[in-house]
Amino acid sequence: MSERNTVVRSLNDLGLAAWFGGTLAGAVGINGAAADVQDRRQRLRVANAGWARWTPVNLAAIGAHLVGSTGLLLGNKGRTVAQKGVGSASVAKTALTGAALAATAYARVLGRKLEGAEPAPVDGGTSPAADTPEAVAAAQRQLNVVQWVIPALTAALVVVNAVHGELQRPNQALGGILAKPARLLGLGD
Repeated sequence: MSERNTVVRSLNDLGLAAWFGGTLAGAVGINGAAADVQDRRQRLRVANAGWARWTPVNLAAIGAHLVGSTGLLLGNKGRTVAQKGVGSASVAKTALTGAALAATAYARVLGRKLEGAEPAPVDGGTSPAADTPEAVAAAQRQLNVVQWVIPALTAALVVVNAVHGELQRPNQALGGILAKPARLLGLGD
């Protein structure tokens, strides 16, 4: 436990922070602000332009998070196997990361559909108007849900990271490491 993982922990945390914060700001700010554009046929263009500027940064943030997460897993592989709770938290983190990646990719697919739909009249970035073409409206309705799923999943990842941090506390680590052999010997729960 004297080994430090400052670089990979920083990549993990900063990448996740940007992924969470950027998608939340996009849902609230970019998609919300598009509704303030006077010309309803330019609202998608404004939302799409904002997301196009964010996408490369988001990709870098996700990459940093994945590199950091992988580095942390490799750096803590002994604890992952030996300490009670670390393995299950790692499985949860992997599942949440996969779901967040899938939701992010799906949001990008929907965003590309909307980019091709300019200059359709809409109420906002993810809000169709009564005269919005149905294919565009359907993509907007789906994106309206996905835009909130991504920050929810990445927020859950922040919580799992907190669990991992708590499991590294000395009083948790020793008890967690001794719990598995105790169970094998019939001494634990």
